[in-house]
Amino acid sequence: MEMNKKWFSVSNIITAVMVVFLAAMVIKPEVKAWTIQALMKVGLFQPRINKKPDTASMEALPNVFFRKGDGQTIDLSSLKGKVIFINFWATWCPPCIAEMPSINALYGKFKDHENVAFLMVDVDGNYQKSDSFMKKHQYALEVVSATGEIPPVFMQGAVPTTVILDREGKMIYRQEGAADYNSTELVDMISKMAE
Repeated sequence: MEMNKKWFSVSNIITAVMVVFLAAMVIKPEVKAWTIQALMKVGLFQPRINKKPDTASMEALPNVFFRKGDGQTIDLSSLKGKVIFINFWATWCPPCIAEMPSINALYGKFKDHENVAFLMVDVDGNYQKSDSFMKKHQYALEVVSATGEIPPVFMQGAVPTTVILDREGKMIYRQEGAADYNSTELVDMISKMAE
């Protein structure tokens, strides 16, 4: 009887629950994404609006080409005159999955604005899988793929990476890692730039 009390103590039960939870986070990316989303709701993972990108990104940016699902090519320089929200992401990436609802909500606020464009860049090179992910979760975001190598000024290998270009084509925001992009500050910043 004494032995059972030691095994079924509150601390052992809490430890067991934590071990199961941590194992689930490792095995199932959706569990980790759900955890990050919950932390976003309490105010963590907010984008740092006042953060400036590296000085190198203030120079003229290289042109990049993206391919839509129908094969049509989008030339980044052709979007000059618009505020461009670019998100580099992958379906296997829990932080990418976690921030997707906030990006979709942000897109919903600007989808009809003629001076704002969104590019959701699949870094996997598997357009079908990324497009299926968007449809499964009922996101209105259109997936594109880079037609060549992504210049390091945009993404240095970390996903997710989010970049915002102003209407002159200058990078004014760059964030590696997940963030809640439906924040009031970011919405206001994009609204002012898009005027």
